[in-house]
Amino acid sequence: MENKPQIIIIGAGIAGLAAASSLIKHGLENILILEAMARVGGRIHTMRPFGENVIELGANWIHGQKGNPVYTMAKKHRLLSDEGTCSKKCLSASVTKHDYFFNEKGEIIPNKTADDVYDYFKEVVDEAVDEKSDSQFSFSSVGDYLDKEFSSSVFAGSDGASAVFEWCKRAECLDVACTSMYECALWQPGSYIDLEGEYFNCLGPGGYQAILDILMKNIPSETIICSKPVHCIHWESSSKPTSSSFSQPVKVVCADGDEFIADHIVITVSLGYLKKESMKMFDPTLPEEKLNAIERLSFGTVNKIFLEFEERFWPTDCEGIQLVWEKGFEHKEIYDILKNTEEWKKEWYKKLCGFETVSCHDNVLCGWIAGREAEYMEELSEEEVGNVCVRLLRDFTGWKVTNLRKVLRSGWHVNPYVLGSYSYIPIGVDAVREQEILAKPLPFTDGSTNVKPLQVLFAGEATHTNYYTTTHGAYLSGTREAKRLLNLYKQSKPH
Repeated sequence: MENKPQIIIIGAGIAGLAAASSLIKHGLENILILEAMARVGGRIHTMRPFGENVIELGANWIHGQKGNPVYTMAKKHRLLSDEGTCSKKCLSASVTKHDYFFNEKGEIIPNKTADDVYDYFKEVVDEAVDEKSDSQFSFSSVGDYLDKEFSSSVFAGSDGASAVFEWCKRAECLDVACTSMYECALWQPGSYIDLEGEYFNCLGPGGYQAILDILMKNIPSETIICSKPVHCIHWESSSKPTSSSFSQPVKVVCADGDEFIADHIVITVSLGYLKKESMKMFDPTLPEEKLNAIERLSFGTVNKIFLEFEERFWPTDCEGIQLVWEKGFEHKEIYDILKNTEEWKKEWYKKLCGFETVSCHDNVLCGWIAGREAEYMEELSEEEVGNVCVRLLRDFTGWKVTNLRKVLRSGWHVNPYVLGSYSYIPIGVDAVREQEILAKPLPFTDGSTNVKPLQVLFAGEATHTNYYTTTHGAYLSGTREAKRLLNLYKQSKPH
């Protein structure tokens, strides 16, 4: 290309790397990526804390296949895997596994009961998606809709089935990253779309990091600067005419005082970070509708708790140990009582869904927790968290739980450059409208002024109207912004 604009990308997560890789492939090579953390990847964080095999402290799912660029990339490069291809084959790799559901009395809930209720729950969720265009649901919560449907089901009146149904609502909070399904809006027309095909949560020896490595093959190492948080972004609004002496309208000032001038900047930071920093991060201040979109969309937390035991104590056919409370925090009565108090902190662990086995780790379990309880868990010591988890496992299962060797938990909310996990839609918010505004480049101009277009662009999972919360949504948002810039310079390239 004749034009070689300076482009700065803020954030080296999958959205930022996808944008950079796409731009470089198509000839725009004058690129700099500034990453606040000491590593690339953002909310993808592959580790090896328990030996040679990986665990995922952050994202680990590939959500569907058809139209999923992350799946396509993984398949093309032979990254998709099962337990048997890890560097150490799991003891239970050849065993047909299932979840064990336990109630508070230490009794195993029959598989048929758990399976039937779970299948019914998924049917109700699917029906909710089908009915999302009905205006009567515009301001309904998912929790209210689920309760209404369950009350007229064949399972109503059965304490055991009701408790499993409440567990399903708690598990759904993990998908949404919310504290309660009573805070999450019923799906809207044009909103989240599930891609066809199976989900994958095992990417072989390289983990999710292998996806990032593929993207980084196209990006020169000197292009990425880590441990470089940004303090302020100066840009020219449409109300401020372009100065002829200011040929590059964007200036980035870093926390250490370094400054960079650019033609365009692509913001890929999390919605959580924008919520905290957007008022002071931009000069001039962001337009009011952009600030409103940042405020109206919600950003929640999902955390993992990895427990390494001295020896495996669960059966080889066990895929997960699920904890079913008679009345947990997801129960409507309990939620209404506790929502405006801090009493829930005394029993934060009731938000734990259970503990899953971990691919290629025969003596490791992973607990999942979402919402305010996940954030509170981050404030506790790893020792306290581990002790609580061991007590729960012993009380619910009655099995001889072996000694803990190590505890490792994620801390996405306390991370100052992330401040949560992913976005969700609260009640009463027009999701598509706010996400489109969030994704809209600055300055807001129709081309009638001489202000340079596409100075500040926005990417990240929260800016995608159909695939928010996912890695493929983040990836596609990065390539979307790259395409904007490529189209701009294709149009202005001399004939």
